[in-house]
Parts: sequence; structure tokens; C-alpha cells
Amino acid sequence: MQELAAAIRSKKAVLFAGAGLSMNLGLPSFRSLIDKLASELGFDAEVFQSCGDYLALAEFYYQKKGSLGPLRSWMDTTWHSNDVKLEESIIHKIIVELDFPAIYTTNYDRWIEKSFELWGKSYCKVASVADLAAAHDSLPQIVKFHGDFDNDESIVLTESSYFDRLDFESPLDIKLRSDVLGKTVLFLGYSLSDINIRYLLHKLQKQWSQSANGKGRPKSYIFLTRPNVVQEELLRARGVTPIVAESDDPKEATLSFLRELLHEAYGKTVAL
Repeated sequence: MQELAAAIRSKKAVLFAGAGLSMNLGLPSFRSLIDKLASELGFDAEVFQSCGDYLALAEFYYQKKGSLGPLRSWMDTTWHSNDVKLEESIIHKIIVELDFPAIYTTNYDRWIEKSFELWGKSYCKVASVADLAAAHDSLPQIVKFHGDFDNDESIVLTESSYFDRLDFESPLDIKLRSDVLGKTVLFLGYSLSDINIRYLLHKLQKQWSQSANGKGRPKSYIFLTRPNVVQEELLRARGVTPIVAESDDPKEATLSFLRELLHEAYGKTVAL
């Protein structure tokens, strides 16, 4: 914890935030998205669920409908319900307070951006090549690694778009490689059953092994809400240190971890 906090304090750490962060706000799971696909296509939800993973099912929807536009609009509205009380999320407030120079996220929603706005901190969003050109190094950058609801074409949701994402050669990938070569990375809000994060960790490990400065790689960390002996060992082999929660409640565990991290980094405590 001390080394991670020191990297944050010296602005030598970036955050990579996954779906677990949004789930802490009570956002719908991907199961609700699959139910929506089934309903629009006239399938029984349980039968549709058994036909493939969400990437394949979204690809099928796209082939049948010819567009993700209406689905993207539904997701945007559903994921940004007025029922979400962002001002009550200490987790999001702490993320703002930690003052990462860059936050990468595979979430489509805008709750990280809205957190910065709510607590009065400037930022720039990066979701496209145009955004990269306009980004300010003096501001925290929120990088929408799997796309943004403001741009249908940017969203990585179908199997085809995910396969394109796996090329790992887009401008956002090049930016990521540049950002992490000399910085600590903290992965937060990910399940190790998610192939996205496992593939990303593999690619970053390969990038480091090919780097001329591979032996000087800063430590990276992943916060896990439940133990997994096998995956923890594989993570260590890829140069990532697991930090395993001591609570059975994922939200409480995440909050406790972030509170401790903020205090260790800046001597701060946060209350709403």
C-alpha cells in the first residue's frame, strides 16, 4: 500500500477502472442488457442467454437490426437514471481526490466525468483521435477505452468491435502503452472472470517484456473483492500485485481500500 500511495502522491500512477466501479452506484448489470436484446428480438430471455456470451449476442442484434443506435440510446438512458445519487458515492469522491493524471475506463457511462464535475475539478475526456489532439497534459485525462455514449461508432460492444479492439494498435492503445511504460497502474472494479482485463494484462506484460527498460518496470496492482489463488499467482507472474479485500461486501471492501489509500497518499479523510 505504501509504494502505491507514494506513486499516486508523485503523480506516477494511473487508474484503470472497470464495471465494478459503476456497479457500486447500483447501475444495471450486463444481464439486463441481454434481457433487452432478447425482448427486442422476440426471444425468451433465458433461451437467448444460453446462445452465447454478450459479445456474440450483441453481434447478433447488430446483424438483425443493422445499427446499435437505438440500443445505445436505451443504454445511455438506463445507465444514467435519475435514481443514481452520485453525491452520496464516497467511492467516486475519493477517486477524484486521488488526483490521478490519467484514468482509463472500459465503462461507457459518464459517472467518472460527472464525479469530476460534481466536485468541481477540471478534466479532459479522451475517446477518439480528435480528443487526443485536443487533450491538455495539465488536466486529468479520462480515457474511454471501450468507447463513449456520445459516439455510437466508438462503442466496443459487439464481437466484431471487440476483435478490432484486440488488435491493440489503435491511437488509444498507443497512448496507453506510452502512459504505463513509466507509471504504476492500479486496476479497480474488475473481475478476473472478465477476459477483457486478462487479455489487457497479457498485452501490457508483453509490452514491458519487449521494452528496453523492462527490468525497471514500476509495480502495478489490482484490487480484488474476493480471493482466487490461481488467478493471483498468474497476476504476479504478469507483474501485477493483487490486493485482496478483507470484506465479503464488494462495495464496502472497495470503499475501505480507497479510504486507506487516500489517507496513505495524502493524509486525507473523506466524508459527505
